[in-house]
Amino acid sequence: MYLLYSLVTLLALVVLAPYFAYEAVRHKKYVGSLGQRLGYLPVSFNLDAEDSIWVHAVSVGEVLAARPLLHDLRQRYPRLRLFLSTTTRAGQQLARRSVSDVDGVFYFPFDWTFTTRRTLAIVKPRLFIMVETEIWPNLLRECRARGVKTALVNGRISYRSFPRYRLIRPFFRRVLADIDVFCVQGEETQRRLVELGADPARIAVTGSLKFDALNVNATTGVSTSVATGLASGRGPDRVLRFFRMAPNRPVLVAGSTLRGEEAAVIRAFNRVRTAGGNALLVIAARHPERFDEVERLCRQEGLATVRRSALAIDAEPRADAVVLDTIGELAQLYQIATAVFVGGSLVAAGGHNILEPALFGKPIIFGPHMENFAEIAEEFLANGAAVQVRHERELEEAVIGLMGDPVRRARLGAAARALVEANRGAKDRTLASVTALLPSGDQARAVVRPFRVVH
Repeated sequence: MYLLYSLVTLLALVVLAPYFAYEAVRHKKYVGSLGQRLGYLPVSFNLDAEDSIWVHAVSVGEVLAARPLLHDLRQRYPRLRLFLSTTTRAGQQLARRSVSDVDGVFYFPFDWTFTTRRTLAIVKPRLFIMVETEIWPNLLRECRARGVKTALVNGRISYRSFPRYRLIRPFFRRVLADIDVFCVQGEETQRRLVELGADPARIAVTGSLKFDALNVNATTGVSTSVATGLASGRGPDRVLRFFRMAPNRPVLVAGSTLRGEEAAVIRAFNRVRTAGGNALLVIAARHPERFDEVERLCRQEGLATVRRSALAIDAEPRADAVVLDTIGELAQLYQIATAVFVGGSLVAAGGHNILEPALFGKPIIFGPHMENFAEIAEEFLANGAAVQVRHERELEEAVIGLMGDPVRRARLGAAARALVEANRGAKDRTLASVTALLPSGDQARAVVRPFRVVH
């Protein structure tokens, strides 16, 4: 089965090669990362062959979720090196720019035996941690063979992936047997894993790490790093210096939008503008290659539009719409929002993270497709902490209603913030499960190797 899996993934890569080539030429994606994806890390990456902890986070969302865990792992295991891998370029950029607790960042290898062996030989992990849904059979099999402990954290099995896994249940059960502990977001994922063949004794419901991903001051509702970031002009909160907003200016933030959603958001926003006021739309497309498309769409709908990268620092944007063409700044920009629409939900894409705006007590709107965050979405709706719309018309009504109703905004935002605070603690529960695999006293020291004469 493993051979068949490898052949299928290789065939898929061959079939998709023209697309990857186009993306490399058109958007500069995958350029420079192929060597690492084939397992060729420079020897200098871990020159002394020291033991490590390897954390894998696919993209931006997973990197953000992993950051608080990475910090605690660094504190718990000071003698082990700490490495972080990503799959996407956006995740790689964010990791290199904003994660300071790791010794190195690299691209995750293709899941073939020879590529994973090369990577493992350089990284030398004692513990391999996957964030959310990254389950790679060959890598896990190699980890088991080498005695590397493995953990899935912030785990979830989505409604879309579950039927596919169930089709190959006999094989998938063998893959899951190579994972030592599962730290999952909720009971639904726990149930799905057990149905797929995972050992129930290895599964712990720890909650979502994303509740702990940002540190928010309990009194002010503002990120505790904001004051420091603004004062120094550095750090993730520096983006707020490009949005020195007038106190009463309404701001609609549309985050992680996909094709088919931006037009609906813009039409709703235009109705807000028609009603009066110098409103601002901040729109952040999920995929960087669509920034040009979203900017054109805004202009076609009559909005004076500027890109975030073109804004003047320490000034208020003199435009109707700002296209966020930077990586890793959306979470902080939710602070300036009057109302928030979270994308990937009006079209059938499974939804995106609603916790980031909730941390700042913002009223949240999302569409009918929140399957990837079903448990969190249901909890928010049950507690009156978000608004769900079924289609574009309802989106317009919700946006107009919230932008003009400060009392309802305050009620929704307060409920969202309270829900976040009530669910904190996933990081500590996750760390307890993971560190049980590798006691803090069981750390390897650096290997001192003798000099060799190279002829």
